[in-house]
Amino acid sequence: MPRTVALGDHRLTRVGLGTNRLSDTPENRSFLEAAASTDLNFIDTAHLYAGGESEHVIGSALAPFADDLVVGTKGGYNEGVGVEGLRGELEQSFERLGVETIPLYYLHRVHPDLEVEDAMGLLKEYRDAGRITHIGLSEVTVEQIERARALAPVAAVQNDYSVTQRKHDEVVDYCEEHRIVFVPFFPLRGADPPAVAEVAESHDATEGQVKLAWLLKRSPIIAPIPGTLSLEHLKENLAAHEIELSDEEFERLSA
Repeated sequence: MPRTVALGDHRLTRVGLGTNRLSDTPENRSFLEAAASTDLNFIDTAHLYAGGESEHVIGSALAPFADDLVVGTKGGYNEGVGVEGLRGELEQSFERLGVETIPLYYLHRVHPDLEVEDAMGLLKEYRDAGRITHIGLSEVTVEQIERARALAPVAAVQNDYSVTQRKHDEVVDYCEEHRIVFVPFFPLRGADPPAVAEVAESHDATEGQVKLAWLLKRSPIIAPIPGTLSLEHLKENLAAHEIELSDEEFERLSA
């Protein structure tokens, strides 16, 4: 099973790190610095996470490792933000992360006042200026992805998806066909089917590792971003790269 997936010229570790609970504390700074010494090279954040502290601590703690990491962030989550509000959030993200160019920037949500076309027009402006390397979308349908791609390349899609949350199967298949990285958020959330514990026991693995292994086998373009503030848990998640599910195990889990 491949351990990385291509995002343009970058090769992302297929298990990344979600940081929606990451506040700016000495403990979390130490955690990020230790995380950068593992195989991890893909970190996800957003303008709204921890009131902006997630972006800020990532930018300051990981500055020495910036050349080796792909940090994706997002803006435009709340209704009413509009295009100019999205621009303002994007500018704040540059400042908090301490960068001139953001490797991956997602539209966090589509709203009636922030439709795909309007957001893509703004993000394309920044991409053409070299301020954003790759554009992403979050919690979108195939139809919305196609509308976005008519205006600019979409490199990544981040949707709620896991072995127990399968509403975006069609989006996964579309992304695989078009070589778009699919980034499941909340990949470990949800009550586990009995098969998860059984497969975990047979691999001497945790149930969380099996759920991540299922995602990695589901499609080669999938790169989940489980969140954690624990280095031990992060290493456990990264070890899911080593679990090779059989086709029979995959089908049992999928059922």
